[in-house]
Amino acid sequence: MDTRPSSRPLRTFGAALTAAALLSSGCSAGASSPPAASLSKKAVPAALKPYYEQTLSWRPCGGAEFECATLKAPLDYARPGTGRDLGLAVSRKKATSPGRRIGSLLVNPGGPGGSAVGYLQSFAAVGYPARVRARYDMVAMDPRGVAGSEPVTCLSDKQMDAFTQTDQTPDAPGETDRLVAAYKKFARGCADRSGRILGHVSTVEAARDMDVLRAALGDRKLHYVGASYGTFLGATYADLYPHRVGRLVLDGALDPALSSRRINRDQTAGFETAFTAFAKDCVRRTGCPLGTRSVADARDRLAAFFTRLDSHPVRTGESRALGEPLATMGVISAMYDEAAWPQLRTALRSAMRGQGGGLLSLADLYYERDTDGSYANLMYANPAVNCLDLPPAFRTPAEVRKSLPAFKKASPVFGETLAWAALNCAYWPVRPTGAPHPLHAKGAAPIVVVGTTRDPATPYPWARSLAAQLSSATLLTYDGDGHTAYGRGSRCIDDAINTYLLTGRPPAPRTRCR
Repeated sequence: MDTRPSSRPLRTFGAALTAAALLSSGCSAGASSPPAASLSKKAVPAALKPYYEQTLSWRPCGGAEFECATLKAPLDYARPGTGRDLGLAVSRKKATSPGRRIGSLLVNPGGPGGSAVGYLQSFAAVGYPARVRARYDMVAMDPRGVAGSEPVTCLSDKQMDAFTQTDQTPDAPGETDRLVAAYKKFARGCADRSGRILGHVSTVEAARDMDVLRAALGDRKLHYVGASYGTFLGATYADLYPHRVGRLVLDGALDPALSSRRINRDQTAGFETAFTAFAKDCVRRTGCPLGTRSVADARDRLAAFFTRLDSHPVRTGESRALGEPLATMGVISAMYDEAAWPQLRTALRSAMRGQGGGLLSLADLYYERDTDGSYANLMYANPAVNCLDLPPAFRTPAEVRKSLPAFKKASPVFGETLAWAALNCAYWPVRPTGAPHPLHAKGAAPIVVVGTTRDPATPYPWARSLAAQLSSATLLTYDGDGHTAYGRGSRCIDDAINTYLLTGRPPAPRTRCR
């Protein structure tokens, strides 16, 4: 079973230009919010009762056994009931053993910007263990601004093509100016096309929507599995509504106490760790496109290849050439999963011989660009959430340049690109509403936090930190590679999580699986 999220970027801007945290979108550390007790213990305010007491109108959708509905939520929780509402896309597949039903299990694959409804219908509702699906209605809701829930849009497809090809390793004043201009154009496009919702897509607001959904589903407690950025969303819910927490699994955890700059730098180091693992495997193989001498030699060869592409892009078989920006994102795309390494080796070998179509395909996968040239909403929702949740990592190009040594130390291969990618929120048209702060969820039922020791996008120390912050959390460690642990082939991990979801008993403290 593979429960890894389909949406790659976490807290990042999206991918290279949007890689500002490569998860960092993946993650966002919280927006300002009312004290948890004020939301979890008091009765629902009168102005919010129409939302909490709404009846969902279900209709068949997405194939056999799926139902869809639209949840109404206030655009601004400070001014509910003013007619400025949102329609949020919800889908479910009912428990296969309704007589033994525990409740609803809400799932979120991460992003921010990943479609939870798409993830449910394409995988979770059929790929999660049969015994879990027997006892839970499998449910997903696209967060506000994402996919089916009034999606944020920013650029035309052709404009997005140009944006993804912008040089992100500027080595001359003119190149820096063009990068800044690209970020500003992107931000203006978001304001022009999605200004109504742009200031109301924070993680705190999405968590409040989840509580409205819980009530509309008729559940007393919220049961939830979130991966990557979905862990931050779930932890935020637990902090706001600790006494409404049911069984929460937070897999591939983010640390909400970190600044955006620190998140970006930690992720940069994480991708270097993933590349090192790839290179160790590659150099042992005959015909490795990065040589067969050493990891250091492989790293130098890849860096030299990127440098060549900066001035001499290669053909791809279509109108877009493969330059350094797209090639870098193609390599990063394959770092999430060891299963992609054979494809990356083939793509690098072809690109070094002048045919870049394979690396371009990997970059398109990351950006969620379809073969017809259209882009999904992920690359727009991702910065919209991230830039609202946290103050920008950098405010000026000068700040980026000052931090380049630290980023290059974290990753000689990816450091420069990911440092400049973190500049995107500096030009965002909406001021951030959140700031880094720990989440505690005092009084919540036991929560399971999962960390993978060689996770490129959500480094293992983040899981340790989140588990230490949450008052009732148990840390479950997967000693391996990859971005998330549940469903990666470790029977130990799967059994521990399945037992927790079915019985409420968390793993023993300090449980470690291989």
